[in-house]
Amino acid sequence: MEKKRRVVVTGLGPVSPIAIGKENYWKALRDGKNGISKITTFELFDCPVTFGAEIKDFDPSVYMPGKEAKRSDRAIHFAVAAAKLAVEDAKIDLTKIDPYRLGVYIGTGQGGIETSFNNFRIMIEKGSKRVSPYFIPMMISNMSTAYVAIVLGAKGPNLCVVTACATSLHSMGEAYHAIIRDDADVIISGGTEAALRAISMAGFASMKALSTRNDDPEHASRPFDKNRDGFVMGEGAGVVVLEELNHALERGAHIYAEFTGYGTSCDAGHITAPDPEAKGAAFATEKALKMSGWEKSQVDYINAHGTSTGLNDKMEAGMINHVFGEYAKNITVTSTKSMIGHCLGAAGGLEVIASLQAIEENYIHPTLNYETPDPECDLNIATGRGVEKKVDRLLVNSFGFGGHNGVLGFERFTQN
Repeated sequence: MEKKRRVVVTGLGPVSPIAIGKENYWKALRDGKNGISKITTFELFDCPVTFGAEIKDFDPSVYMPGKEAKRSDRAIHFAVAAAKLAVEDAKIDLTKIDPYRLGVYIGTGQGGIETSFNNFRIMIEKGSKRVSPYFIPMMISNMSTAYVAIVLGAKGPNLCVVTACATSLHSMGEAYHAIIRDDADVIISGGTEAALRAISMAGFASMKALSTRNDDPEHASRPFDKNRDGFVMGEGAGVVVLEELNHALERGAHIYAEFTGYGTSCDAGHITAPDPEAKGAAFATEKALKMSGWEKSQVDYINAHGTSTGLNDKMEAGMINHVFGEYAKNITVTSTKSMIGHCLGAAGGLEVIASLQAIEENYIHPTLNYETPDPECDLNIATGRGVEKKVDRLLVNSFGFGGHNGVLGFERFTQN
């Protein structure tokens, strides 16, 4: 019987509100840097929430020609930057790969929403003839993954997953399956989002999903804390290089971790609220565990979805305790969103990259602002300066509007 192909992570490309690039990102996580502050880069109009996790002073011309940058949306800028950083980190020569064996799976939750908003205003104020001829390719969600493919010369499988906040994990999970079934040897995968703009903030604020701590933004994102009052919007991109194991070994690649499991499901219950019984999230978790071949007692760490909303955190904590039972108390749990806000479609990508620091450095970053334990969120939360701990196996969770659930499993690589 032919041996099953294995998938490993060989490159990391974070573009986040606290840092850009793996080394800077991991240092910021270790330092407990907070990327949430008053909005300064765009007009808020009369939005009742005035803060978020912005990427400030981002220059797309560092990663793409200035002319092309003007013809593409901020979400595309982030995707290209993150993909280039991931490829650079992987030290992989893409010219030596059959282009039809090189794929790109980068999703986005909202696509070019800034482009849509700006061109709608132009049409209303100046007429339809003033709408940009680049409006459509700047706006449509698939253009980030298409643009990265053009930049990298990747002619293999190319997919744009759009599952709200579960986008990145679903992108990576589908890329994993594509490599397993021999559709590609290398796939650049993750998520990008540039929805931190007045129209999106107004929408989330209207549905009472955002924190309203305008007077204290740095303490607004407080996952699992009893006094949480909503999530904080962020932006960025998280992209990784996924590679078939033998392909990685043959070129002497550094392997951050083996990608071992992917669980996905849908609550099929409500357009925004998670299933309070967490049946779908539990199913996805069990699936990731089974695919990974792990016992529940072997999981060391969970990077939680941890949005800082009342419903999500309660559901997720209940799910973890239900699935892992007596072992839950031994699992360290964190939420990267306490530092970078909720980056929507890019959240999972940035959280996977943060999680792999635990395997690489035997360190789990803290959850900021966890001050008052919530009896309904009884978890072993990493706080303070984080936790020094040897991590061999970890899970990353993402749950999106529409009931989309995604859970990924990663393991310290051993050649066996």
